[in-house]
Amino acid sequence: MARTQRKLIGKAISTSLIAFAVASIANAQTDAPATDTKPELGQPWPEHARNVSRSPDWDVYEFRLHGIKYLQFTRNGTIHAVIGLVDGVTFVVPMGVDAQNVTETTAPAPSAAQVVYRDASTTVTASTQSNGATAFLVQFCPQTGCSGPGFTSQTP
Repeated sequence: MARTQRKLIGKAISTSLIAFAVASIANAQTDAPATDTKPELGQPWPEHARNVSRSPDWDVYEFRLHGIKYLQFTRNGTIHAVIGLVDGVTFVVPMGVDAQNVTETTAPAPSAAQVVYRDASTTVTASTQSNGATAFLVQFCPQTGCSGPGFTSQTP
């Protein structure tokens, strides 16, 4: 019985975190000054969001709200996917033509994958599939010394 209760509590906590994050999307703001209250997440070319893309082929716009970082992956004015990052947890926001093609992995990215985002602990790659869809791989590596395609050695 205790095992079942732990599972239920774990699921309730996970569900609550995701519900909070998704509810926050409606009000997600950029790191712009507090006087700018126009939500831009979901806009193809947000005016006040920072483009943090590592690829000339993609626009990756960063938004922050309540400690959650949202990354919007846009190409030629089409939003392909949006992910949220908070405390080492990655979640997919149900937005974009390729939202269903976002995968979190620890495996190396395919050689044809293009790095579209990278920070100290997260790398996101994109690769075009045979059906024309784009697959996104999110690699999270919080410790130092991460290596492999898409990662560089991290320093403290």
